[in-house]
Order: sequence, then structure tokens, then C-alpha cells
Amino acid sequence: MQTYGNPDVTYGWWAGNAGVTYRSGKFIAAHAAHTGLIAFAAGAATLWELARFDPSMPMGHQSSLFLAHLASIGIGFDEAGAWTGAGVVSIAVVHLIGSMVYGAGGLLHSVKFEGDMQDSSFKQARKFKLEWDNPDNLTFILGHHLILFGIANIWFVEWARIHGIYDPVLGAVRQVEYNLNLASIWNHQFDFISINSLEDVMGGHAFLAFAQIAGGAHHIATKMGSGLLGQYTEFKGKNVLSAESVLSFSCAGIGWMAIVAAFWAATNTTVYPEAFYGEVLSFKFGVAPYWVDTVEGGAAFWGHTTRAALVNVHYYFGFFFIQGHLWHAIRSMGFDFKRVSSAISNAGSSTVTLNG
Repeated sequence: MQTYGNPDVTYGWWAGNAGVTYRSGKFIAAHAAHTGLIAFAAGAATLWELARFDPSMPMGHQSSLFLAHLASIGIGFDEAGAWTGAGVVSIAVVHLIGSMVYGAGGLLHSVKFEGDMQDSSFKQARKFKLEWDNPDNLTFILGHHLILFGIANIWFVEWARIHGIYDPVLGAVRQVEYNLNLASIWNHQFDFISINSLEDVMGGHAFLAFAQIAGGAHHIATKMGSGLLGQYTEFKGKNVLSAESVLSFSCAGIGWMAIVAAFWAATNTTVYPEAFYGEVLSFKFGVAPYWVDTVEGGAAFWGHTTRAALVNVHYYFGFFFIQGHLWHAIRSMGFDFKRVSSAISNAGSSTVTLNG
């Protein structure tokens, strides 16, 4: 974290990131505990939505975010193809159990295991220590993250191919074979919002799985000074790499994904079927951009369709994540924001001297 040259800097209780700056073990504890919170929220919210679900109304008019996501990947249907919620409770309970496991892992890493992985008695664990002045160490950790993301994409592609996902054209769950057409995948970079082929959607995920796993293997095996990428230069981030900078990169990635998802979900009815998310939205601009429903009435509970809730929450969360990225990126470059408040407070007493 940025200390501005003060070796004895302290942070308030609310600056939680500061507590894990040089302690990779505590960093993992925070990750595990955070994952547990997400799993608990997903499981609990799914049960809550299912408990208040009204089968006489369209799912898209009930602000049922979690049920809609499950239904769109083919979960909750009976053998006749009608949505009944079958299996939804099991998935919710698995998430709740998983949240306890992750929570226990967070506690173990927080109070039992070493605060810094480099002090661990396990050789493999020591490889995941945090050394901000060692790019090889950080790219090694990045590589493992990319491989796990690639595996998740493979799981999704195979799920669609073997189990099937919901096709809004047929109004039923069907098996989808991925279309690994590189030209099509390249072109869909620019028109993905209007994509209308589930085969192309799965093809994009299949290609992404390959790219992420290959990139992960590259980052694990390659050293910055090996000659393949050259030395760690100013252009590649030398003297900027720090806890602040890594946090800023993370905020940027999450923020842009959320904003892209908002624009995509607002109008795309292939990946986000109207049956589960409601009608497409209309884009408005007031103090900030926002999306509104294009139908009157029928939206139970919150007064909005599922699509409106999903899109606006993603967009505003994405917006604030981008602000967090800018804040931490500027701090990582050494700017002291306390100078701003100091300059403002001293503005009344400042003077200008004209020479000559």
C-alpha cells in the first residue's frame, strides 16, 4: 500500500486491504472468506426467490435474478420442458454448504496458518508468496488464476453440449455444440450485443478457454528475464507494481466486465431470454446513464423486470469499480490525495507575489 515515505504508517480499521499488504496468507484468508460470503449470498437469495416465486406470473416480471440465471442454463425444468424449479433447492443448499467450507478456510488461514506464505512449511505453498518487487512471483500467481478461469469455461461449454441450455427460439432446453469458427469469433468482438446463435456463444467460450489456459501456462513457465519477453522495463510496469497497482488492475477488470454485461443484457434476448429476464430495455440518460423497462405494469415486488434490475445494478457497480481503479492507480504512482485537501484548506491564506 502507498505509504508516501512514512515507514510507520498506520491505517484505520476500515482500510481492510492494508492488513494483507505484505502477508500472502492473510490475503488468501480474505479471498476465501469473501468467496464464502458470495456463495452464501447466492444460496440464500436463490432460496428466497424460490419461496416468493409466483408461477402465474412471468419469471422476468418478478425480479428473480438467480432463478433466471439457473433457468437460462437449463436448470429447473421437468421432463416435459416446463419450468418447475426442480433441482434449484439442491443447488442453493450446495452453495450454502460451500460457504461454510470457504468460511472455515478463511478462518484457518487467518488464525491458524502462517500470515505469510513464504513462512509455510509446505514447499508448494511458498511459491504463492507475495513479493511486489518480484514480477516472476506475481506472474506465476496470475498464471494459476487464468488456468482456473479456462477450466470454468470448459465446464460451461461441456454443460451446454451434454446437458443443454435454454434456447429462446425453441422455448426449450437443448444441447448446443460449440462453433469454433475463428473468423466468426473475431467478428463477434464488435457485434456481440446482437449475437443470436447459441453455437457462436459456446464457440466464443471454447476459444476463451483455450486462450486462458495457454496464457496461464505461459505466465507460470515464463520468467520476465528469460529473453522471451525481455527485461522488466518501465513500459511493462517497473516501479509501479505494488499492492495498490494490483488492486487497481482488479477493480478495472471487474468494472469493465460489469459495464459490458450491462449493455449486453439490456437488449440481448438470446443469452438473456425474455421468458426469464423480461422485455428489452430502453436506454436513458439523466444525471448518469440508466435503463428503464419498455412495458408498463406486471413487474412484481420491486416494480421492475428482472432485466432492469440486473442491468442497472451491474452498470452502477461497474461505474464505481472503475472509480476505485482510478483512485488506486493514481495512488500506486505516488500521488498523495491528502495534498488535495491540504491545498483546499490553505486556499484562503495563500498569496501570490508579482515580481518586477
